[in-house]
Amino acid sequence: MLISMKRKLEISRKGANLLIIFLVSTFILASLYVLGCMGFLGLPTFKDFMPFWIPVGVVIFLVELVIFWDGIIRIYLASTQLGITLRILGAVFGLLIPVNIILLINMICIVRREYKFESEKIKINQAREKEELCKTKYPILMLHGIFFRDFKHFNYWGRIPAELERNGAKIYYGNHESAESVQDGGRRIAERIREICEKEGVDKVNIIAHSKGGLESRWAISKEGMADKVACLVTINTPHRGTRYAAHLLKKIPRKHQLSIANIYNRIVLELGDTTPDFLAAVNDLTVEAAEKFNEEVLDSPKVYYISVGSKLNRRRGGRFPLNITYPLVKHYDGICDGLVGRESFPWGDEFRYICTKGRRGVSHGDMIDLNRENIKGFDVREFYVQLVNDLKKKGF
Repeated sequence: MLISMKRKLEISRKGANLLIIFLVSTFILASLYVLGCMGFLGLPTFKDFMPFWIPVGVVIFLVELVIFWDGIIRIYLASTQLGITLRILGAVFGLLIPVNIILLINMICIVRREYKFESEKIKINQAREKEELCKTKYPILMLHGIFFRDFKHFNYWGRIPAELERNGAKIYYGNHESAESVQDGGRRIAERIREICEKEGVDKVNIIAHSKGGLESRWAISKEGMADKVACLVTINTPHRGTRYAAHLLKKIPRKHQLSIANIYNRIVLELGDTTPDFLAAVNDLTVEAAEKFNEEVLDSPKVYYISVGSKLNRRRGGRFPLNITYPLVKHYDGICDGLVGRESFPWGDEFRYICTKGRRGVSHGDMIDLNRENIKGFDVREFYVQLVNDLKKKGF
């Protein structure tokens, strides 16, 4: 894995260097060619000596074309930080000057920053490899939130699990439904906890749960007898007190449209692996009213250590789709938020950690699970989880 990462970084670095060579050499050679054709270099003009200038121009064009495509293919294939949007823009505006030049310079800068950042992370991990910072006493169960599943070839948690494993962690996933009631989800998670304990020969697990997964974990602990089998529960951007935004949508959207949306969603996820999806039950459990009732009935266990984490998205454009769309509405109804859940809903348990960054970007609901695999200035999500799990290790979990 580490060798593959190093190789990809080296490929993207070489690609960026080739594109720099392309930009510089194209400018120099094009300038000399134009000056030469006009007779400023003491040579016959283009009009006077076309048999010379045409082949020279063709050679320059072909050489630059090879350098460009070699570089652009390398960074398109190897870079993680370029993202889909920039790749598409590069393809669409590839022949439009000066937009293509601006995009190309931007790509080069992104790839060079990525190389520097990722190379430093590799060095850090190699230096601390023997410390096994994330080798906790109990295995870690990572639980996804609503409308997602644990897919084999697309990890819900982005680059986080691999980073934890490189530092000694033992990772498991919930493999639960993408959308169902908190109660049903809690039952599935309880079953999963029993499976892991039996497989690993341990009596407990640590849980790191995102969004709705945090509520389902609390249900499993309180109502399904898992208090003795969970050492610590870390909830990430979980709506412990519900969301007013969810209640607003349910009130505004006619019942027949709700059922139509639910039926479409349920049919799709049945094909993807869900067995008994229930879109409406999942959404209704996220309202403020449902959360109030839930918190009255689902009590914390003194046997479990509870940690909660939340983050702040600083502005709409800081979030990636669809959080850039939901942010204004959530902020209107729930105040300061991560694009989906309000700040007041995050805190729960013995500790609360709130992630804020300077500048316009901020950290969204999806950023907290590295959904877009994006390196965010001021917040290294992978290192955050390494230190979080290391804290669990220090606490004896």
